[in-house]
Amino acid sequence: MMIEVRIDSVRISLMTQNRVVVLREIDSRRYLPIWIGAPEADAITLKLQNIKVERPLTHDLLLNALTTLDATIESVVIKELKDDIYFAEIILHRQGLKIGLDARPSDAIALAVRAGVPIYVDEAVLDAVGRMPEEDITASILAETGQEEISGKETDIEIEDLGAFADFIEGLNLDDLSQS
Repeated sequence: MMIEVRIDSVRISLMTQNRVVVLREIDSRRYLPIWIGAPEADAITLKLQNIKVERPLTHDLLLNALTTLDATIESVVIKELKDDIYFAEIILHRQGLKIGLDARPSDAIALAVRAGVPIYVDEAVLDAVGRMPEEDITASILAETGQEEISGKETDIEIEDLGAFADFIEGLNLDDLSQS
């Protein structure tokens, strides 16, 4: 089963300068963070913010080529996670045929925002790696501090002790995930 998601945000890690696109399940607080490259993050962000560029970017070119070839994009699907690598598919229609194109999730998402089509994630992927906001913060703190578990809601961990990691956590503002 496929679950529709929307782009909640595109963020940057203060520790590594890597980008992450945060997909949030519609009608739920569950989200899926996917690390992506800087060019793809910029391509997604430019379109989300309706910033016009003088010349077509790669994803604009691909959409123009598909349109010229009389193909329409139906949706994009994050269909699999294997060995920590996400696999996506762009679903096209051309001359009555349904065509699936293998793609990186970042490219598929950048194309989806340009075409204005839905983004889906396979339920098995969301079940395996989807997160609720509280779970993700707890897991991140545990991973960073090397602790195996935190009992209850109170911890001895001071956020200030986490340095740059605290900045990243604070920048995520996961409470916004429940709004829309």
